[in-house]
Amino acid sequence: MIGRLDDLRMQVMWTRLIAIVEEQAQTLMRTAFSTTVRDAGDLSAAVFDTQGRMVAEAVTGTPGHVNSMAEGVRHFLAKFPPESMREGDHFITNDPWLTAGHLHDVTVVSPVFAGGRLAALVGCCCHQLDIGGLGQGPDGRSIFEEGLQIPLLKLASAGELNESLLEMLRQNVRTPMQVEGDVLSYIASNETGARRLRDMLVEFGQETLDEVGDYILEQSLAATRTAIEALPDGVWSSELVLDGYDAPITLRAQLTIRGGEMAVDFAGTDPAVPHGINVVMNYCRAYAVFGLKCVVAPDVPNNYGALKPFLVEAPEGSILNAQRPAPVAARHVVGQMLPDLMFGCLSQALPGRTPAEGSSCLWSVQLRGETRGRDAVERFDTVFFNSGGSGARPGLDGLDATAFPSGVRAMPVEVTEAGAPVVIWRKELWADSGGAGRHRGGLGQVVEVGGRFGDSFEVLAMYERVANPARGRDGGRDGAAGTVSLASGAPLRAKGLQRIPAGDRLVLKVPGGAGLGDPAERAAEDLARDAEDGRVSPGAASSLADC
Repeated sequence: MIGRLDDLRMQVMWTRLIAIVEEQAQTLMRTAFSTTVRDAGDLSAAVFDTQGRMVAEAVTGTPGHVNSMAEGVRHFLAKFPPESMREGDHFITNDPWLTAGHLHDVTVVSPVFAGGRLAALVGCCCHQLDIGGLGQGPDGRSIFEEGLQIPLLKLASAGELNESLLEMLRQNVRTPMQVEGDVLSYIASNETGARRLRDMLVEFGQETLDEVGDYILEQSLAATRTAIEALPDGVWSSELVLDGYDAPITLRAQLTIRGGEMAVDFAGTDPAVPHGINVVMNYCRAYAVFGLKCVVAPDVPNNYGALKPFLVEAPEGSILNAQRPAPVAARHVVGQMLPDLMFGCLSQALPGRTPAEGSSCLWSVQLRGETRGRDAVERFDTVFFNSGGSGARPGLDGLDATAFPSGVRAMPVEVTEAGAPVVIWRKELWADSGGAGRHRGGLGQVVEVGGRFGDSFEVLAMYERVANPARGRDGGRDGAAGTVSLASGAPLRAKGLQRIPAGDRLVLKVPGGAGLGDPAERAAEDLARDAEDGRVSPGAASSLADC
């Protein structure tokens, strides 16, 4: 059946699919109310075949969202079988164990009909600033404290919105208009993708996406297996110590490469903790596989086929496979460290091909408080993202203040200040925070924020790499550890809800990335370059290099 679709037509259809899912993502960014989606791109958008297999994803988005959604669509199909779906239906959940790992990520999946039959599915997953409960922080002791749980439900039936669900949402959140507007933007995004996909199928004479999907997934699977088969077979282990909430946490991984597959086993990893930094299996798999794929098959499109050769296991009840009703609101402070753990294994299997460790965990500044307006007290709840330095890369320095592995953007300072009564007094690169090496780690940054009118406010701190900085590789030096403090000098905890006193400010030093290779090699190369350019004499350069 596939033989009648020549490679050129398949390439055209593949390119069209990428354009469709990217238009989905851009629709989200243009219609969402939350700055997390509108400005930061904390989202994912993808298209699936009728079996729920992810065929294509948008370039804009995060691994935690899209790779979790790749696992999650099958749950929608189990609850709502394809034969029960109707045009205009939209389905929703924020169940952490089914999709993206915490209640703040809402997933909406919608059927695409062509010629009166189900042709495909489209989906998006986006970060909600507010979902009720304690707010996004690590202080909850169970999922029941962390916000509103939305099971697998119909958000719309044949084009009619589920007004009861929307009313329940509005009643349970601090920012009802924003949350409702965001949820409606998810529908707009999926409808945009459905319309474009339907047009493509008609243009190319396809009844469903399944035929072209089979071809794309087979090609992606074959390319990924070829990349893995070029690697040495073997077993390698690594471990990573994190700050934790009130005690260090050790993550352990064993990587096995054999027979065109890569298997990761997190046996020996510490158990789940009674605070909201636990990770569910979907999110664990999402970031572990992302780290492996970055090194092994970075050019293969990310879809069901490309993900299939990666197998991930973690013990039930461990911090990487937490079970209900464990708290998980700040799961990213552990989950986003998994690529560094994977790089630790790969650096032994593939010397010279992996970066050093980076700051990795996103430093979100989640603030809330109240200020006196003209007629009443006005409450606010806002967030803006900050990133430290990434680890030095083979042949290149690390990236400064860059969100790796999450990939989200920093919100403009002006947008944050316009939306909440806060002033960001400083947001600047932190000099010398990157670890030295033949290639230097990326720089972290210094962020200082206070109330516009000097009022006190709260910060939901969820920061990592304060006690355990990014480690250098192959002789490279560690990156600078992060710090959390008041402008007046008093230290703050790296995790947990805390109040910034009136007249004071919150100061963050976001960690630097680690160096790669011996710093002396870089010094020698710099001296040789200076000698070539005539800035120092060859004799002086030789003498300095011998020092």
